[in-house]
Amino acid sequence: MSFTDETVRFEFDDSSKKEISETLVNVYQALQAKGYNPINQMVGYVLSGDPAYIPRHDEARNKIRRFDRDDIVEELIKDYLKAHGVQL
Repeated sequence: MSFTDETVRFEFDDSSKKEISETLVNVYQALQAKGYNPINQMVGYVLSGDPAYIPRHDEARNKIRRFDRDDIVEELIKDYLKAHGVQL
């Protein structure tokens, strides 16, 4: 039996990045509109995967669940680093 032990590259296309960014803004606004602390709720969701942290208001729960949490975290880290002058 033969197999290769090569690292697989994951490429994230630009359209997905834009969709995640737009979704995070929409979810933030939905949480704010419902009177929640948007940052705490979004962190709870990303860490736990429990969709109950995100309200159904304005389809926020359905919107954020379209993306893997890993992809959301990746986008957040990249945006943070870019905002702090790191060239990616």
